[in-house]
Formats: sequence, structure tokens, C-alpha cells
Amino acid sequence: MNGQSVASNSMQRFPSVVLKYITSLFSTRAAAPKGTAVPGKFQEYKIDADKGDAEAQFNLGYCYDVGRGVAKDAREAARWYRKAAEQNYVPAQFNLGYCYANGQGFRKDREEAVKWYRKAAEQGHAEAQSNLGYCYDNGRGVDKDAAEAVKWYRQAAMQGHAEAQFNLGCCYANGQGVTKDIVEAYAWFSMAAKVDADAAGSRDLLRKGLTPQEFTDAQKRMKMLRSEIR
Repeated sequence: MNGQSVASNSMQRFPSVVLKYITSLFSTRAAAPKGTAVPGKFQEYKIDADKGDAEAQFNLGYCYDVGRGVAKDAREAARWYRKAAEQNYVPAQFNLGYCYANGQGFRKDREEAVKWYRKAAEQGHAEAQSNLGYCYDNGRGVDKDAAEAVKWYRQAAMQGHAEAQFNLGCCYANGQGVTKDIVEAYAWFSMAAKVDADAAGSRDLLRKGLTPQEFTDAQKRMKMLRSEIR
């Protein structure tokens, strides 16, 4: 999941941003099923999943995925995620995309990963939006498209997704897919900094190059973002 940023003269001012760009970008699969697959309910999930209940299929897949109430089994996890995903259960679509992207339970297939990320992303799933942005950023299963990457990072960032906020900040710092804007970059790094060490480091580095007026503008932008982010 690690990669390299594209070198350009505009990046030389922010070396740590460049080195850290496109690192730890993928949300882990565990981010999708928060609060689900309650311990001790494996058999209940199995019964309901066999009846075609999409949520139960998703929870059953997660049980197999992490070994909750049953031995870990990547193939079974992917099989149940697919059943739920094909019923348009959004978290399962994200998890299925992750399985394809990482070759867990299936042969690795980046194009198939993009297909399922997109289905979830178009329905507002923040982790899927962030990962779809990554795919466009790096040409994983789709042609590289910096502007499209920014589009999806932004949608996830506006839902409070820290990795997407960091990536969006990098795009602004490097002028990648958007016009270079260090004030906007600083604001997005700051939004992510509470939970993302890379964002905090990039913010602190960028701060050294801001003029007093740019810093004031960045503070105003941060206030505006806090009022807009869901």
C-alpha cells in the first residue's frame, strides 16, 4: 500500500511532505465493520445469512475475516462479503474491494477492487472514497487521474476521514490535481493532525514557510472547514 509521489520542482520546498505522500493511505478493512459482528452471535449470523439477509452476510464475512467465533478463513470471508455486496450492502462493497485489492480470499484484481470501491464510494462511504482516490492517484486498477483523485479525497475529507484529509493536503502542497495552495494544504493537514502523525509533521513543516498573512488565512480556512465537515 506504500508508493512514491511524482517528483517535480514544486515539491522541493516540502521534502517531508513528498517523502510521506502516498504512505498509509488505504483505510484498513476493519474500519468498515465498526460495531458489528458481536462476539457469540456467529450462529445467529449464519442462520440469517443463509436466509439471504445482507447485514448478516456481511457480519458473517467479518467473523471469518478476523476469526470471531470461528477460525479465520479469507475465502469464506470474501464469499460472504460478495453475497452482501451484490445486495448493495455498502460496507460489504468496500470490504470486497479491499479483498480484491490485497488478494485476500481472491486472486488480486485491482480493476475489480476499483469496481467495488466505486459502488460504495458513490453511496457516500468515506473509506471507499479515500481508497478510490488512492487508486486514481497511483493508477491502481484505473488510469492515473490526479483531478479525479482530488475529487474523491475531497469527498472523504469532508466526512472527516483523516487519511483523505492528509492526502488532500498533499495534493494542495504539491499542486497535484489542483492549483498549488499552501494555505489550503496547511488547513487540511491541520484537520487531520489530531489522529495522523504524518499530517501533524507535514503541517509543522509547512508552518515554517507561511507568512503571517498566510497563517491568518489558514486559521480562517480551518474554522470554515470545521463548520462544514460532517
